[in-house]
Amino acid sequence: MALTRRTLVLTAASLVAWRAHAASERSSFLPLWPGSPPGGGGPSGPLEIGPRGAVAAIAVPGLEVFTPARPNGAAMLIAAGGGYKRIEVEREARPAARWLASRGITAFVLFYRLPREDWAAGALAPLQDAQRALRLIRANAGRYGLSPDRIGVLGFSAGGHLMGLAATRSAYRSYEAVDETDALSARPAEAALIYPIITLRQPYDHTATRVQLIGHHPDPAAIRDWSVETHVRSRCPPVFLAQAEDDPIANVANSRIMAEACERAGVPVESDILTTGGHGFAMGRPGTASITWPERYEIWLRAKGALS
Repeated sequence: MALTRRTLVLTAASLVAWRAHAASERSSFLPLWPGSPPGGGGPSGPLEIGPRGAVAAIAVPGLEVFTPARPNGAAMLIAAGGGYKRIEVEREARPAARWLASRGITAFVLFYRLPREDWAAGALAPLQDAQRALRLIRANAGRYGLSPDRIGVLGFSAGGHLMGLAATRSAYRSYEAVDETDALSARPAEAALIYPIITLRQPYDHTATRVQLIGHHPDPAAIRDWSVETHVRSRCPPVFLAQAEDDPIANVANSRIMAEACERAGVPVESDILTTGGHGFAMGRPGTASITWPERYEIWLRAKGALS
């Protein structure tokens, strides 16, 4: 994974794109890998930013760091959704990061590789980035004034699927170690999954998440391996779920399936099933029941020690 001219050029281009956003933010950017990501490949052009702030063509995966004015020692890794076709950074991840930072939690927005952008790692690429991100945050705990045992995850939609895998498969080695950082744990302290894609099984298999990860006609083993609920064990961290009953993209059964899996395994779980809000309500859609979930999440974070 040595640094190459291509890696240096792409990193510089990514930093330019990030700085255009960060001029008015209390944030910085931290690349995940010391060179090319595991296996190499990927897009060769600049970061693509859509009209609503969604990003794609992530050639240099990394972390956008939102530092609170008064850090409390806790950290949160945030993954926005987008069906693994794009990442809804502006609509989901950054509002959550600002919300957390305003409460003293150092927030790390994950710019993860998308599985169908010609990465050699394919479907494993996002999970590799999530595991590396958790280890990298731990490795930089002293730099950011963090407690290594107070690093949680927050994911929305497909990002909820990714953070669900990060929480339930933290012991799984998705890549070979590249440096001393990879000797650290990838287990989060807690996981909040918001309108998540959990299962890839029928009849809940008509999602972009499933298609992007395992295709239209996957074999049963792939469906099982990439469904979050099949990996829930007693060692998994506590889970918070929020989803609306009128969600047209990720059926609310996803949260119920995850809650049931946690209960069977003895994993602490709290579910906030909302009557209205649809999909993609981020930190709450005005005029719907989804506007209340951050309040319940804040209470849960306090109970878990992420907030004092």
